[in-house]
Amino acid sequence: MSEVSSNSSAISGVVKWFDPAKGFGFVVSDAGGPDILLHVNVLRNYGQSSVADGARIDLTVQKTERGVQATQVHAVHPPAAAQAMALSDIVGIDPALVAAAPLEPARVKWFDKSKGFGFANVFGKSDDIFLHIEVLRQSGLSDLQPGEALALRVINGERGQMAAEVHAWETVRLDSSGTAQS
Repeated sequence: MSEVSSNSSAISGVVKWFDPAKGFGFVVSDAGGPDILLHVNVLRNYGQSSVADGARIDLTVQKTERGVQATQVHAVHPPAAAQAMALSDIVGIDPALVAAAPLEPARVKWFDKSKGFGFANVFGKSDDIFLHIEVLRQSGLSDLQPGEALALRVINGERGQMAAEVHAWETVRLDSSGTAQS
């Protein structure tokens, strides 16, 4: 990706921090320069309401009178450290088994970042699906809001159904049959 110029340009960088409650955060460009403001509305246009600290991110940015600001998110990649973390409920589960599970459309019932978990419901089903913050981090997310649309790969964990993979619904592609694909 190119360096930040006086016009809009594409950059890659790392999320320095993002606070969904404040509605903004900052990105550090791989090319250096000033921190880049990432507003929650720009992130929502991409289909997410949060992004994990340390996540890699591809953006279009623009210089303004107030500094460099993100105008569009193109991709979010989970933090490298999150990929190495393992949740005890899914340790030992074959990654091919998780990948073979269908992406199911769901809505967040509630999520409490300070507790590190919450629940969602797959459309058309009443069962609660457990959402753990480490699974969110592995997906490049840091928080969820009630009613937020997701695509989940659900497995049976030690304590019931749980999300093994989470995607913001807007980032998922549908194939010709209407089935979600990551």
